[in-house]
Amino acid sequence: MTAKTEIEKKYKPWIVILSIVIPVAVAFLFTFKIDGYDTSFLPPIYATTNAITAILLVLGVIAIKNGKRRIHQKFMTAAIAFSALFLLLYVAYHITSDHTSFGGTGWVKTVYFVLLISHIALSVGIIPLVLVTYVKALAERFDRHKKIAKITFPIWLYVAVSGVVVYLMISPYYA
Repeated sequence: MTAKTEIEKKYKPWIVILSIVIPVAVAFLFTFKIDGYDTSFLPPIYATTNAITAILLVLGVIAIKNGKRRIHQKFMTAAIAFSALFLLLYVAYHITSDHTSFGGTGWVKTVYFVLLISHIALSVGIIPLVLVTYVKALAERFDRHKKIAKITFPIWLYVAVSGVVVYLMISPYYA
């Protein structure tokens, strides 16, 4: 077994565990509230982390297309870090705050819910894709990394951008 295969084998259980535990934990955390904390300042911050993630993803693709592998790696690692920060801030807000209902009507409400539902569904699916894509790069399996990155990138970018759009659409209705 090659060192590259060993790296992939080493991280495979973590990819599976994180891909299951993160969505389940987030769903579980929505079942209870912690009172006494004012986290009303968090939504624009976690929306900004999504925007930064989107920018980092685009910069990462530009870097690799220009042959700058190390810069690409730094941008993509930072995008993962900002996505993780988003998740922490998002959960912190939602376990300490009441649910905000979207107040729009008509076609705007339909657009909002289509964006929200696709954002949520794809945010669950993107977890294993990001992790597998990253591990392929760590293992220096660049042919496979490139192949899966072509799937991962547009989905991850959509999740990041749609998160910002969903925030902008619901922000007028925050209490």
